Amino acid sequence: MKNAWVSETLHSGIELKLRVEKSLYLSNSLSQKIEFVKTNRFGTALIMDGAIQTTTEDEFIYHEMMSHIPLFSHPKPEKVLIIGGGDGGILREVLKHKAVKKITVVEIEKQVIEQTKKYLPQICKDAFKSKRLELIIADGAEFIKNKSKLYDVAIIDSPDPAGPAKVLFENNFYRNISKILKSNGIMIRQSGSSFLQKEELKDNYKKLSKIFKYTNVYITAVPTYIGGFFNLIFASDKINIESLSLATIKKRVQKNKIKTKCYNPEIHLASFKLPNYIREIIGDKK
Repeated sequence: MKNAWVSETLHSGIELKLRVEKSLYLSNSLSQKIEFVKTNRFGTALIMDGAIQTTTEDEFIYHEMMSHIPLFSHPKPEKVLIIGGGDGGILREVLKHKAVKKITVVEIEKQVIEQTKKYLPQICKDAFKSKRLELIIADGAEFIKNKSKLYDVAIIDSPDPAGPAKVLFENNFYRNISKILKSNGIMIRQSGSSFLQKEELKDNYKKLSKIFKYTNVYITAVPTYIGGFFNLIFASDKINIESLSLATIKKRVQKNKIKTKCYNPEIHLASFKLPNYIREIIGDKK
């Protein structure tokens, strides 16, 4: 595999290449092309349909920011739903929270989980063995239909809006998410690159703003997610992120005594302070 490269081809006119030391796994499932490769700079990478999903070197940034932001924003998160999350990274981080009694992971691709255990043990660790886990192999959009007020937090860890993941970006899906959340529930989802997926961010923010009382964008930066800041969206009917104080977040973090490599209370609140160009995308005139 000397001088071999793998290319991300998600965005037209731009390409991210990683030098590959070894190809570990390649499969075309019923719905997706799944690859695991060992790279020169970023450890083992999971690539689905030509898009980098995670690497062992920088995964902690995305997984911590997707997990601890909603869980430390909620006063008592006991039941958590993760749609997607087959690499186990978000599940691993959610399990660090002592208050969480049950975590339901709904993943459409069973083989992603099976191969993750084999090729990405650094990410999932023993998360899939937890007694607090309810693992369901199903379409997330179908799973949440006709259910109500079950979860405190819902984390949507889906690929970009193409193929089987497209339904996870639609109005009906967001309405059903709002129904399965308890009254003070929180929903989190990724919404792509601030530069390369502006319309995706604008569209998701607009849809969620019509369904939830409080909708906020926050940002992070993951080296293998190209295109500037990576956008995430926080939505709730009761919890206004702007009303949470640093003292409150610090108290919750200190009580839980978790170890993180990226997340901290200061980043929790600072990540919601947006550059002007992102505020313009979502129409935030404050």
